[in-house]
Amino acid sequence: MSLAVVMSRSLDGLDAPEVHVEVQLANGLPSFTLVGLADTEVKESRERVRAALQQSGFAFPHNKRITVNLAPADLPKESGRFDLPIALGILAAAGILDAARLAQCEFAGELSLAGELRPVRGALALALAARRGAAPRCLVLPAASARAAAQVPGLDVRAAATLAQVVAALLPGDACAPLPAAVPWPRQAAAAGPDLREVKGQAAAKRALEIAAAGAHSLLLVGPPGTGKSMLAQRLPGLLPALSDEEALASAALLGLTRAAAHAGVFGQRPVRAPHHTASAVALVGGGSPPRPGEISLAHGGVLFLDEMPEFPRAALEALREPLETGRITISRAARQAAFPARFQLVAAMNPCPCGWRGAPAALGRACRCTPETVLRYQGRLSGPLLDRIDLQVEVLAAPAGELLALPEGEASAVVAARVAAARAMQMARQGEPNAMLEAARIDTFCALDDATTRFVRSAAERLGWSGRRLHRCLKVARSIADLAGAEGLSTAHVAEALQLQRVLGG
Repeated sequence: MSLAVVMSRSLDGLDAPEVHVEVQLANGLPSFTLVGLADTEVKESRERVRAALQQSGFAFPHNKRITVNLAPADLPKESGRFDLPIALGILAAAGILDAARLAQCEFAGELSLAGELRPVRGALALALAARRGAAPRCLVLPAASARAAAQVPGLDVRAAATLAQVVAALLPGDACAPLPAAVPWPRQAAAAGPDLREVKGQAAAKRALEIAAAGAHSLLLVGPPGTGKSMLAQRLPGLLPALSDEEALASAALLGLTRAAAHAGVFGQRPVRAPHHTASAVALVGGGSPPRPGEISLAHGGVLFLDEMPEFPRAALEALREPLETGRITISRAARQAAFPARFQLVAAMNPCPCGWRGAPAALGRACRCTPETVLRYQGRLSGPLLDRIDLQVEVLAAPAGELLALPEGEASAVVAARVAAARAMQMARQGEPNAMLEAARIDTFCALDDATTRFVRSAAERLGWSGRRLHRCLKVARSIADLAGAEGLSTAHVAEALQLQRVLGG
């Protein structure tokens, strides 16, 4: 009887717990048994492993009783990532591989019937979990997955194209042929997107966009069709500072949970997600079995744009309330629970009424025929608690096309982005996070008011009937306005401008 243990990792949300792949070869009736709470994809690895070993020139032990245990037994295992460790375990139990070299590495990879290695989903999550280990082992992955995992600094990642290549690196004595170190994808500079100078007019909306970029605030744009709401939203990513190294890794790790291929063209760029308004609550916040991240998690560190926001299902919109507040989403199912980061910047656009023309000037030749009750019912699709969590609510006014042609171009995105970067640098130096992420306990420290400004804020809050959450969000917006001006403290002027950006629908 021979026993071999190969280290691998499963996926549990964004975490990747260790899995001991134990392989036993024993005398008895020939069989190939796989245990350890494996799903159908993992159980099918028996046929892939058998064919891959034979096609790679290795003898499969047909006359042995093969038992494969994936421990711990109570951790669900899914996908074909265990093909490679199972094949190596069979060879190690047969005495072909060097057990000492095998113990120094972790393996993951799906096998083709010809013995080639195919990419695995969540390679970057595997690498981040491996780095957190007390004594990180070398991580051996298929070539495409290895390039993604190699983004993690301080971890030895090796790339392999075939099963035979991995086996050659684990042979005993001097017969081994070491695997090449994986080369990470180069970090990409921010892609040149649409420029803010192309948006003519809309000075107030562009100012709100700059404030939102400076403090990572959520923004709701309300106005008739064709006023430039989508144009403004599409230009927000071009105003944001570059991702930090840790933010880039977290964003890429979440994207890697949904596709096996590496992210050659997007690593280091802020993600931008724009789901259609027919998206379900599960598509938006995540779900399924096993739980997968939704659009809000895939937008982590970037922008989530919801066009025609009232047209989204009510359940989907209400599911945004918790992650907007906490920057995290927990998906609970009967058998499993998974938590994903969801620190996204929400930008939403909507019409003020079902027909869209409420508030449009008469010069446009369009008149709103919606009754007050219809308007309130339409705007009521966005609940008060959800609106309370949106920092900036701005009206985008319509203007006749003839007037737009006469307007000059505005500031370029690069000019505005420079001011945003300076304001964001002040925030990181002062408190270590953007203003929108300040918790209530820290607002008194970093958004301190003098006596005159305190009286002004108290009077406005009482007159408008604000909640404590809305008051805190107004102060955080005022803090971003002060940072854009390079001011150390908050003044009445900063708070007054923030008040103007707190439009309430129906008001």
